[in-house]
Amino acid sequence: MLKEFFIGLSQNQFLNAAAQKYGLQLGAQSVVAGTDIHEAIETIKELNKSGISATVDNLGEFVHDREEATAAKNQILGVVEAIHEAGVDAHISLKASQLGLDIDYHFALSNLREIVGAAAKYDMFVNIDMEDYGRLQPSFDILDELSKDYGNVGTVIQAYFHRAEDDIRDYKDYRLRIVKGAYKEPANVAYTEKEEIDRNFIKLIEYHLLHGKFTSVATHDHHIIGHVKKFAEENNIPRDKFEFQMLYGFRRDMQHELASEGYNFTTYVPFGKDWYGYFMRRLAERPQNLNLVAKQVFTPKTNGVIALAAGAFLLGRMSKRR
Repeated sequence: MLKEFFIGLSQNQFLNAAAQKYGLQLGAQSVVAGTDIHEAIETIKELNKSGISATVDNLGEFVHDREEATAAKNQILGVVEAIHEAGVDAHISLKASQLGLDIDYHFALSNLREIVGAAAKYDMFVNIDMEDYGRLQPSFDILDELSKDYGNVGTVIQAYFHRAEDDIRDYKDYRLRIVKGAYKEPANVAYTEKEEIDRNFIKLIEYHLLHGKFTSVATHDHHIIGHVKKFAEENNIPRDKFEFQMLYGFRRDMQHELASEGYNFTTYVPFGKDWYGYFMRRLAERPQNLNLVAKQVFTPKTNGVIALAAGAFLLGRMSKRR
């Protein structure tokens, strides 16, 4: 129920509109590295000083207008140039739906090809973030097409999908970020119990550490991080074969601690005005994340907006039941 609640908030138009209107006044600076690339670059410079790399997400998704998708492509091309010009240690994360996947597959592929090609000139990695189940296979298809011409592209494996074990075997020669999964999916395609998801998450991580090209372990769970550290040591897996990843604004002390211990570490750095849906899905993915940023994010103004959105969400559910 809690996961469904946060997913509902992420899709609430009032909440998203309020977040874009008030932006940093709602505390977004705690989880989003600014509203433009210049602010994000300054954040990345600070992370780099602590030996932490960054993967940069120009927030936005579920685009249904060609002009908006083209604008998003141009913005991401600008991010590629900004990273190169600033000389920071960072790469790109993007979503196919932001670049037109819901409009036309070939249109989206063309947009992604242009971005991956631009990044390849600077030997910059591009990660295709995976989304909900309906967009999963088309995103893999785009990866397959891009990989015919470029070697600087990888993707995400979501542990809650039943197909994830097959996918990680099929894509073992790619740089992969392994996550638990943040969308609400039906039981016929995804595990729904935490224990099942955690068990599959660890299985996928171990497989890719042993057989894969490069593994990004994306989690805030210190138990799983401890397990990965021990597994890597016991199996003589060199540290240049994997990294840990966390979201900007979450468990900052642990991020710096892992980097200081000599582990490769990358912070997922989102920026832009369209931040609230992203944040709510992080809470849906793991409600315990709420505790990690509550004091930084939830001001009286934030709580008021969330309360109104929660009311709208609950009224919507009551209406559907009637």
